[in-house]
Amino acid sequence: MIQLTAVIYPDDQTELLVSECPELGVASQGKTEEEALANLREATEAYLEAFPRANLKAATITRFELANA
Repeated sequence: MIQLTAVIYPDDQTELLVSECPELGVASQGKTEEEALANLREATEAYLEAFPRANLKAATITRFELANA
């Protein structure tokens, strides 16, 4: 079992939520956070089946501020 990161955010062009796995560059979407995460899990499993030796890149999630935004 491996633990991966999911970043979920609203798509500004649709009413869907985008879900991304930054370690692998896999993305999906869904109508709810739960659906977006489930679809990301499915897409990630399919990706790893196709590329079993995929190079996992460590992801760092952090926040930063902009003074003039």
